[in-house]
Amino acid sequence: MLCAISAPYTLIQYPKNTHFRANRFAPSTFRVSAVASSSSLDSKATNLEYTPWLIVGLGNPGNKYHGTRHNVGFEMIDKISQTEGILLNTIQSKALIGIGSIGDVPILLAKPQAYMNYSGESDMTPPLIRWFGQVQRRSISEPVGPLAAYYKVPLRHILLVYDEMCLPNGVLRLQPKGGHGHHNGVKSIMGHLDGRKEFPRLCIGIGNPPGNMDMKAFLLQKFSSTERKQIDAALEQGVEAVRTLVLSGFSDSVTRFNLGQKYKYHKV
Repeated sequence: MLCAISAPYTLIQYPKNTHFRANRFAPSTFRVSAVASSSSLDSKATNLEYTPWLIVGLGNPGNKYHGTRHNVGFEMIDKISQTEGILLNTIQSKALIGIGSIGDVPILLAKPQAYMNYSGESDMTPPLIRWFGQVQRRSISEPVGPLAAYYKVPLRHILLVYDEMCLPNGVLRLQPKGGHGHHNGVKSIMGHLDGRKEFPRLCIGIGNPPGNMDMKAFLLQKFSSTERKQIDAALEQGVEAVRTLVLSGFSDSVTRFNLGQKYKYHKV
């Protein structure tokens, strides 16, 4: 079975569940068509349209920060990339991106290449950004806004992935919306979205600093061997959670996932 992605100036056919690359004429919208095989009783193509998802992981670029607590958002994007066969091989709007699909739903993976405190910013500075049917003035724009506008991703399909100190290490939580919780990266992005918070987020628990340890030092610290195992397991579970969300939305499956995560370390 072949899937076809069509958009202005492009028509890319590729085997299902494999990646495809954006080119100079990157699509502003996605159209996914499922084409039946020649042995099918009905040889007519069945056209299906799905709204794409933009999945953004927060972290700090550079080897210095690799494997630190504050970079688990990047790690989740890498895990999805590996599992779904989506190459992160393009720079757009000051973010490292990869384009592919989960099932038949188009997704765009992104890792902003600014530092965490400024994850909402990029070096693109258009005077106007038309987004969600509204014209908004910006002195400086962000990776999330331009990418969402370019690929026609609505706010409800922007999934932000980041570390959360309010959750025990390795515990995940999927939410349809929320505040910034004093997370500088989330706060920065919300600030460049006019304070809007109605977008999904996948929080990855990293626990609280022990004793009187400085918070910044804690965030930039690497995990212990035990914590690392918990995070690795959480990343595996996170990929399945993202698949469920993309394919089914905030269904009962997500509710059960959150409940299971809440009590995952509680022995009965």
